[in-house]
Amino acid sequence: MTNIILLGPPGAGKGTQARRLVEERGMVQLSTGDMLREAKDSGTEMGNKVAEVMAKGQLVTDEIVIGLIEEKLAADEGAGFIFDGFPRTLGQADALGRLLSRMGQKLDAVIEMQVDDEALVKRITGRFTCGDCGEVYHDETKPTKVAGKCDVCGSTNLKRRADDNEESLRTRLMEYYKKTSPLIGYYYHAGELFQIDGLAEMSAVSQAISRVLDQQS
Repeated sequence: MTNIILLGPPGAGKGTQARRLVEERGMVQLSTGDMLREAKDSGTEMGNKVAEVMAKGQLVTDEIVIGLIEEKLAADEGAGFIFDGFPRTLGQADALGRLLSRMGQKLDAVIEMQVDDEALVKRITGRFTCGDCGEVYHDETKPTKVAGKCDVCGSTNLKRRADDNEESLRTRLMEYYKKTSPLIGYYYHAGELFQIDGLAEMSAVSQAISRVLDQQS
């Protein structure tokens, strides 16, 4: 079983690469946002805690998120886990490490998808997705074969995120770097950090990630 964290700024392609790992290696993607939404509607004790906190408009505590991750680790017997959106702070990184150790597991690799900010801005401002299947497209580098129609599922429900504009993206990038820089140092010191070119062709990025995983298995 291989457990990894994918690090990278908004638009680096973490979601695309995570989907590939799920499809090709049978890994389980643990998205913090998805887990919270799922828990809120589950009716479980932990889910009721999440629903109560979210109903009050409060931030879900690290303790609750760790509890949800623990439930997933105990329930799923896959080829490993991809942590998506967690950890975001050094405290969360410590908590995740303790949880994995307690459950007899470990973190095998933290893969940082490095990008050039200017190139990333250009990539993101041309991005749009299929609202039905989630396939990602780009005006220049990956347009749909038929204008206005998803290549994968045929849907015409193609969308652009409201914050996929240059001003919003630069704000999101600044927030990402402020929060993530300490994590990069943390995992580098632990010998768990691997850095790859996140702006390479999609298949090249996948191959680079696969090389890291194969080294750790």
